Amino acid sequence: MLQSDKYPHLLSNAKTAQLNDSDDELNLGQIAAVLRRRLLLIVGITGLLATAAVLKAKTDPPVFQGRFDILTKRVTGESRVIANVPQALNAQGNTNSTSQQQELQTTIAVLQSPRIIEPIIEQLKAQDPNLIDRLQAQYPDFIEGLQARYPEITPNLLYGLFVSNLTITSEQPNIINVQFTNPDRELVRNFSNLLADAYLNYSLEDRQSDVVQAINFVNQQRKPLDERVQYWQNQLRNLRLNNSLIEPEQKAQQLSSQLAALSQQQINNRVDLEQSIARYQDLQAELAQQPGERAGNSLLSENPRYQRILDQVQAAEIEITNQSAILTEDNPIMVTLRERKAYLLPLLAGEELRVQRDFQSRIRALSARDISLAEQIRNVNSEIRGLATISRDYANIQRELLIANDALTQFTAKQQALQIEKAQKQQPWLLLDPRLAGVNSPAAISDSATRNLALGGALGLLLGLGAALVVDKLSNIFYTAKELKDTTKLPLLGIVPLRKELETSTQGNLARGAQQPSSASFFEVFRSLYTNILLLGSDTPIRSLVISSPGQGDGKSTVAIQLAQAAAAMGQRVLLVDANLRCPSLHNRVGLMNIQGLTDVISQDLDWHNVIERSPLEENLFVMTAGPIPPDSVRLLASQKMQDLMDNLQADFDLVIYDTPPLLGFADAHLMAANTNGIVLVAGLGKLKRTALQQVLEEIQISGTPMLGMIANKSKDSVPVSHNYYQQYYQQNMGAERVIEESENNNGSLSSAVRRNRRR
Repeated sequence: MLQSDKYPHLLSNAKTAQLNDSDDELNLGQIAAVLRRRLLLIVGITGLLATAAVLKAKTDPPVFQGRFDILTKRVTGESRVIANVPQALNAQGNTNSTSQQQELQTTIAVLQSPRIIEPIIEQLKAQDPNLIDRLQAQYPDFIEGLQARYPEITPNLLYGLFVSNLTITSEQPNIINVQFTNPDRELVRNFSNLLADAYLNYSLEDRQSDVVQAINFVNQQRKPLDERVQYWQNQLRNLRLNNSLIEPEQKAQQLSSQLAALSQQQINNRVDLEQSIARYQDLQAELAQQPGERAGNSLLSENPRYQRILDQVQAAEIEITNQSAILTEDNPIMVTLRERKAYLLPLLAGEELRVQRDFQSRIRALSARDISLAEQIRNVNSEIRGLATISRDYANIQRELLIANDALTQFTAKQQALQIEKAQKQQPWLLLDPRLAGVNSPAAISDSATRNLALGGALGLLLGLGAALVVDKLSNIFYTAKELKDTTKLPLLGIVPLRKELETSTQGNLARGAQQPSSASFFEVFRSLYTNILLLGSDTPIRSLVISSPGQGDGKSTVAIQLAQAAAAMGQRVLLVDANLRCPSLHNRVGLMNIQGLTDVISQDLDWHNVIERSPLEENLFVMTAGPIPPDSVRLLASQKMQDLMDNLQADFDLVIYDTPPLLGFADAHLMAANTNGIVLVAGLGKLKRTALQQVLEEIQISGTPMLGMIANKSKDSVPVSHNYYQQYYQQNMGAERVIEESENNNGSLSSAVRRNRRR
């Protein structure tokens, strides 16, 4: 007898104990599948809410809306003036630190504030004495509550009522859209007109307030500017007085010219001084010589007086020489000549001394002048160095004075422009429609069936989507093979696509299984399934197994027949046993009579060889029907005869497949599986509840029933890749075979031989 512990390939019972918690999570694929399954629910809820919204639009009383648009950035003289105010002088912090969006929100808050709305309500009360009665007709509870608590209904008490119907938005830059809605057309028209006037007046007051603030700012800035101008003017005057100058640049040019002239004079004077000293030295050397030894171009020869005396001395000497040859020394002529010479020689010596003194005086004068020129140059250089500091101070004073004067000039111009702007009454804001067509003829908005249809449809779609997800979650049913695998963490032996024609399979249906490409590809799924089961028995071959399911309608009998047929087609001797003794139906599906079967073999000791029949579907497929329904099927299945029979069947066939009742509530499959290689659990997608599978897995774990794996049956969303590939391959090859057969039809006997070979 087979025992589960002999097969190491069987699943661990611990893996079948609990469902995984991943079923609480939804991914995008699961959500899309849920939406497809619950499409009717979604469409129904969406249609219901859309219809209700349209009916509401048709039955509700109309609500009127008055609207107008205001341009808030109209260019005025004041705005141009403010834009030109230097930011560097803005000591009050008037910077553009607030964004445009924040400024817009602030403006809207002011326009909806009691400061604007309450005076309008007061004007409405003055225009329409029956205003409270008209409001009471619309809001009876609210008005009666106010009348009960206050002796008089003032505008501040009605502020909330009016502002709740007031909507201010800005869809475009610098344009404010104002809307007021109310069931009373006259109230909408009157309130909207007053509101438009109030907003324009507010813009004028607000702008004039800005002008006043700007004027105050300019006045505050002018006083320190006047003081700054006066201060720098005094500094400039003191600088000029203390340094005796008008313009430092002009003074610098004068000093530069003076320095150049003095330097040139010093150079010329030093040249003269050096020449005079050299000539004086030459004179001294010349005087040391005798008069006859002196050169003709001596310095003394340049002196006419000295030259005349020298000529007279030389003439006297010549005369004396000439007369001495004729006259005696005592001759009066000779005496006179000698006396004349003696008289001239002192004169000549005196003239030499005078020439020396002239040179000495000139040298002293030139030396004194050189000293004076050097002193003057030093003084001029000192003045130039001092003038550099004065020029820097002068430039700084002029720059500060220029800045102060420019600022004072600008603020004076701004002050005059602001004064002119203050005197004007031009409103900064502008109505885009001065006729107020949207106010004087308020439009009815509540009777828009199209808008309500869109809103109702959108809301219904959202509710439908939510309801679909909730209903699908509460249904607690497996719909896809991925959900089944992710939840149970059990091996998925195969995925069987949904084939409605096989739900009530007959022999004719099964016999035509391979005639159509789609049926052939469907049959190929079971060949792959059988291959997967064979691979489970790599160590110990799979010789017998039980096909069962958690409940009725999962398609276990169809899977059992198709699996047996696939195994038989692959050359295995397969026995299909209808072990569902409670409600046998296998014989109807394979086209056999249920005269004798499993019940007779066990209860009447019949030879099982005489009970089994060859199936008309496959040559290697044999079937043992259930036979008559016994009063106690569990007793028969648990008997020793049944165990011996199962051993004999496994020994005689390559594969024995037992089709049993469902696992939930019946022990038949557990008893059968204990004597086989294991149980294959068929899960019918779209029908199997999670709670049922949970209970079945717990029973399998408790009973220790060996389990080979699961088969996902009736899959709508997940079709195996091999299924699609087989269809493509089959269609391509069938097309090629048709071409060959058409060509062979022209060759008579040759085509017949080819067809016979193909059948073999």
